[in-house]
Amino acid sequence: MKIGSTHDTTAVDTQLRSTRAGGASATGPLSATPATDRVDVSAAASTLGAAGAGDFDQAKVDAIRSAIAEGRFTVNAGKIADGLIADAAALLAPRSA
Repeated sequence: MKIGSTHDTTAVDTQLRSTRAGGASATGPLSATPATDRVDVSAAASTLGAAGAGDFDQAKVDAIRSAIAEGRFTVNAGKIADGLIADAAALLAPRSA
């Protein structure tokens, strides 16, 4: 048995059109200023965040970037394939408790 087989979507359609056109929606006008939230970070979290800031070697990135720009950079497809297979094997290996 089917209950409520007809759906009146007029209100939803009107709200979507109004919102897309940049006007006010049924819930109220769109605000130009976003709501602000406050987040307090502990000293330990700040230390951890600062430690993760230097996770890469900028000099190495610059050297690779210039090698690519000069056409000297070569890709070792075999090494990449070996790494992908090793990662897949590690993910598929049974986990020990």
